Amino acid sequence: MASQEGKYNIKAISNMVGIQPGTLRAWERRYQIFNPVRNESGHRLYTEEDFKKLKWLTEKVSSGFTISQAVSLLETESTTVSQYQEEGEADSPENIRNQILTKLLVFEESKAQDLINHAFSLYSVEKVVMDILDSLLVTVDDMWRKGEVTSAQEHFATHLVKTRISMIFYSLPSNGLLPKAITVCGPNENHEVGLLIFALFLRRKGFEVIYLGSSIDEKDIRLTLKEVNPTFFFMSCTMLENTTKTLEITHQVVEEFPHLKVGVAGIVVEMLEGTEQEKVIPFLIGNTKEEWNNWLAEKLAEIDQE
Repeated sequence: MASQEGKYNIKAISNMVGIQPGTLRAWERRYQIFNPVRNESGHRLYTEEDFKKLKWLTEKVSSGFTISQAVSLLETESTTVSQYQEEGEADSPENIRNQILTKLLVFEESKAQDLINHAFSLYSVEKVVMDILDSLLVTVDDMWRKGEVTSAQEHFATHLVKTRISMIFYSLPSNGLLPKAITVCGPNENHEVGLLIFALFLRRKGFEVIYLGSSIDEKDIRLTLKEVNPTFFFMSCTMLENTTKTLEITHQVVEEFPHLKVGVAGIVVEMLEGTEQEKVIPFLIGNTKEEWNNWLAEKLAEIDQE
């Protein structure tokens, strides 16, 4: 019952979630999502439950949802949230990932979706996508390569996760004043999820991102670059046998479009050695959010100086 006891005043809870007290009062009046208790002096006191709800709402708003959309989503997912709140350790990203994986491998789509909804109710979009969903797909791919799961299980899990990430990507607004970016898989690459996650990262930063995915003909890439005239161009490569052709296209694009800031992603490209490694180093964007931020900051600084 401790979660139902008032423990935070309005200033404290506003500071904890990063919104103004006036905004919190407005949300209370308009949406009636909180019912804070009052202390002897008549001041609002918010419960641990209120804090969790408010944290969830502010994360959704920062992800691009309006507050009314976030409140509607909260009401829709309230049963799912309460279903798992009592499980304690089950709320860690690792355990949620394992629970989702278990449901996907037995084709229980509805329960897997409920668990993904629950993850989004607890953590930020980036944490769910990168620490839970992306990690899950790495595990599934590894299991498939070892013969521990069937191709049907691997396809089912990958398609469902890719669809969820795509829904988030296309729901986010982009800022037409920020640079445009084109993202595409390298030749013969079919693993799109890593590139899609990077595209989502760019979109959440406000970039106008054109996501092309896989199976794009090389000449069509050039035509699209001429048509869109972006500032950034990104390619991904996840299979060693595709790295040579990916790097070949990368260097050709740099020659043809010298103004472009070009980046290459994918763990496999960081495993190259010798002359191949020398070719890829100038374009490596890394594989973590921190590395991506550093790479973008460096390139944006170069643009400012041009």
